[in-house]
Amino acid sequence: MHLVSFDLKGDFGFFRKPETNNTLNVSYNMLHKPALLGLLGAVIGLKGYKKKGELPEYYQKLSKVKVGIEPLNHDKGNFTKTSIKYSNTVGYANKGTTFLTEELTLVSPQYRVFLLLDSANKDQEQLLENLKGCRTEFIPYFGKNEFTAWWERKSFKIYDYEVNISEKPERIKIKSLFIKKGAMLPIISEPRSERGNRDKVNLPFVYFERLPIDFNLELMQYELAEMVYTNFDLENSANISNLYNIKELKGYVQLN
Repeated sequence: MHLVSFDLKGDFGFFRKPETNNTLNVSYNMLHKPALLGLLGAVIGLKGYKKKGELPEYYQKLSKVKVGIEPLNHDKGNFTKTSIKYSNTVGYANKGTTFLTEELTLVSPQYRVFLLLDSANKDQEQLLENLKGCRTEFIPYFGKNEFTAWWERKSFKIYDYEVNISEKPERIKIKSLFIKKGAMLPIISEPRSERGNRDKVNLPFVYFERLPIDFNLELMQYELAEMVYTNFDLENSANISNLYNIKELKGYVQLN
């Protein structure tokens, strides 16, 4: 098994929330696993949606891949958003009148994607090689095909890691988004300034978002979970599952 990461970025992104209406469409702020699987499928040339009620090829072949996501270059977990208005004049969309819609679109979203890949699996091995070589079969995008996404070869990394750690330290730093279970987890320390430089203080924050983590195969809709991202340290007693210790990063990532 190989634990790898690469930094995905784009000029714009739009991960549509299905509960929004046709007039004002809202995007999830974070890249989530179902959207990421589609992007990874594009990297190795797997097919997307072809038939209503039928899961796409990329999901069938990559759904078991464990992933973790860390936002980069953000403001306390948030990305800048801009409103983009569209007019649609095709007949089937508006029944003879101009249909107007508006989307709150992410500006310059960037994420570090962690993947646990099994080289014994043909598709995962191909994904590993394409990510390492910065190659893709189809153009990957952030939610809409006009919002292309890319990564640079130098951002790809392979890590040594530990899992099922018997003795964790008293405090842990989680670098990725993680699933919140129950009440807010115990926080024990807040970030301090870098080497005493008051101009470089990392202000403490906790970011919450309810995000898709999978598909409900009976209802054919997103399965959601409460996700957290923070720069606080957490108590070891927080009891967060699926943690992988990456010593190079001096922290843990949650892979689901």
